Amino acid sequence: MANPSSLAEAVSRTVRGAALAAAAATASAGVLFGYGLGQTTRFVLREESLALLPPGSAPIRLLHLSDIHMVPNQELKRRWLHSLAELQPDLVINTGDNLGHMDGLGSLLEALGPLMAFPGAFVPGSNCYFGPRLKNPLRYLRKRTDAPRNSPKYQLPWQQMHSAFGAAGWVNLTNRNHSMAVNGTRLDFTGVDDPHLHLERFAGWPAGSVSSGAAPHLRIALTHAPYQRVLDTFTDAGTDLILAGHTHGGQVCIPGYGALVTNCDLPTWRASGLTQWEHAGKSAPLNVSAGIGTSRFAPVRIACPPEAILLTLTARN
Repeated sequence: MANPSSLAEAVSRTVRGAALAAAAATASAGVLFGYGLGQTTRFVLREESLALLPPGSAPIRLLHLSDIHMVPNQELKRRWLHSLAELQPDLVINTGDNLGHMDGLGSLLEALGPLMAFPGAFVPGSNCYFGPRLKNPLRYLRKRTDAPRNSPKYQLPWQQMHSAFGAAGWVNLTNRNHSMAVNGTRLDFTGVDDPHLHLERFAGWPAGSVSSGAAPHLRIALTHAPYQRVLDTFTDAGTDLILAGHTHGGQVCIPGYGALVTNCDLPTWRASGLTQWEHAGKSAPLNVSAGIGTSRFAPVRIACPPEAILLTLTARN
């Protein structure tokens, strides 16, 4: 029979060991959260170049913004967005998820004020329509095919936001198309409403649009969430460039491996960056932004800094 005092001592050691392990795990989680919180304001500018324009065309500098998730009093984000106006882009493209709070519109418009002096175009994301809610973060580790459940009580002031964008001259491409001339080249745009909410309707291309290989036109397609069905539709229709956001680049990535999730059916290795999308014998460059903000209920980024992209389009040889 075991000695009662020895048994009690063994139990005590086990309890102390478990307590120390729990304390260590809690401390590690705290350190990791603190690190991830600090990374949310380590803003970077990613620069890319694509030779897509007709021979002899002047370059076009396109600034791609996405997933700002603006919350009142985000001063560092406001100042950084202001600084992007110094790039003097020819065109600003906004691919949605602009708001992160029911009272975030004023802060958003103030932050984007200098950039709204430039021509632009935009499509919305789900967090343009509905505010974020506290959710179990593990739900993002499983693939979803159904639309998120939203309630009118979480509705954001998207109509006022779209009106302000429009008043500044930014073109609303929500299930619409549009043509504009930039630096002497005709750009034909098409855009869709947020596929994450199953609201997308492909509007085709503007009247008179032809392949960029046959005339001095360039076809650019915009979506917030880069679901494969949407990318396939754009590619089949002969787009020359696809711009998207939504993924936050995975938001929490493993160094040396990359993103764990994309919050859609896009492969994780395409969670951010410039890649080539192929379907049915056709292909198009796909630029997915890692985004600028996060949900205020999950304010961390790990191995995935917030970004804007300066994409310079140049003439083909």
